[in-house]
Amino acid sequence: MEIALVVLVVLLGLAVLAFWYALRWVRMRRGGGVSVALRWDPDNARAGWHLGLGRYEGEVFAWYRVWSLRTGPDRVFERETLMIADRRDPIGTEAYAVPSDATVLRCESAVQAPIEIAMGPDALTGFLSWLESAPPGRQVPRAS
Repeated sequence: MEIALVVLVVLLGLAVLAFWYALRWVRMRRGGGVSVALRWDPDNARAGWHLGLGRYEGEVFAWYRVWSLRTGPDRVFERETLMIADRRDPIGTEAYAVPSDATVLRCESAVQAPIEIAMGPDALTGFLSWLESAPPGRQVPRAS
């Protein structure tokens, strides 16, 4: 009887966890998110890619990790300080870890360590439009 109770509690816990994750994912997708992969510490050869969903929330780009139960964003990038330092295609096995037809952007910020963001063509167009639509007087340096 005790083993059955333990199994029941574990199964109930897993069901609640699965429900929470599904609800979180649906809420994020309905809020207008785009699929992007993020890699912090890109100068480290062993740094891996993390799949997530990016959302434009006014002056910030909020990134939510796919496999997380957090209710808030995992990373937040301010448009005012974010600059594109380089643009490239995925190299080698990176193509399997990032969205299909992705372009990798190396972004630098005055307040955060450099990161790399990988996104597909549609998401890239939206990201560049959002970044370049900064208030007048701000220049967005980009690599050619």
